[in-house]
Amino acid sequence: MIRNVCIVGAGAIGSLFAAHLAQVTEVFAFVRRSEHADALNRYGLRVSGRHAFQTNLTATTIPEELPDFDLGIVSTKATQTEAAFAPVRKHFDNGCIISAQNGLGSEEVLAHLTPGQIIRGTTFMSGTKHSDTHVQYELNTATWLGPFEPSKTPYSKVQEAADLINKAGLKAEALEDARPAQWSKLIFNASVNAVAALTGLPHCPLFSHEETPHDLGHLLRALLEEGKSVAAAAGVELHEDPVEMNQLGSQTNHPPSMLYDIRNQLKTEVEFLGGAIAREAQRLGVSAPLHTTLFQLVKAKENSWTWTDENKDQRE
Repeated sequence: MIRNVCIVGAGAIGSLFAAHLAQVTEVFAFVRRSEHADALNRYGLRVSGRHAFQTNLTATTIPEELPDFDLGIVSTKATQTEAAFAPVRKHFDNGCIISAQNGLGSEEVLAHLTPGQIIRGTTFMSGTKHSDTHVQYELNTATWLGPFEPSKTPYSKVQEAADLINKAGLKAEALEDARPAQWSKLIFNASVNAVAALTGLPHCPLFSHEETPHDLGHLLRALLEEGKSVAAAAGVELHEDPVEMNQLGSQTNHPPSMLYDIRNQLKTEVEFLGGAIAREAQRLGVSAPLHTTLFQLVKAKENSWTWTDENKDQRE
């Protein structure tokens, strides 16, 4: 039985997990900022939107204050996995850890840090974090869970975690093989995030419009179909059609995480999204020019924040 849960990273997704699970079990949040922990301990966590309630939990920035856990959910950005989880890794030696993160590669990072059992987690739910103590629940679709094969996680542990998440009022589905679900989300996420980052648009209806030749939906469809071809080359039969996922998500006007990063000149997760598809395509010997190009453009955008013209003084 899962007696306690630790959420590592309480952004929008982590806060949704924390608040809902705190209604049915003991929940701790390991966060980066002391003021974040203080606010959660003092005021609790409020959920608005599709669900509306207030709940209490325990938050800290100090690993030594935490007990050992039966279940952990890592919901940081993929680029922050090691830095966020390493300080608390010993608390999961005999537990399970869900990687509820974008892209490919976070499970391998966690497995390197802990002997605990790793669960592939792919979530399509979405929310907006309005403050350290308030998160809005928007898209209430399922989180898909499955064993991370190298850690030999038994399916029974995956089912137990899914049951707890469902009991908490969220949606979860246990899968014996979660790679098809992970790839479905990867293709969807890599396409939508890169286009949002480069256009400045949230995930809005323009992403699925294909009425005229200049409509953005044509580019999204091409990216999604290209990603599907890479998955097929990898021998992965997708759990969901990313084209349908885009059509559903484009009705939310949700700003993807990479758009937030670009607006705030933060390092993006593109290495784990479009970069992962580009690397897999190269490894498999198939073509992925669109994902490769957008990956290169997002990386160039990141470089533009620190680039300086070394010859400027000479010309002047």
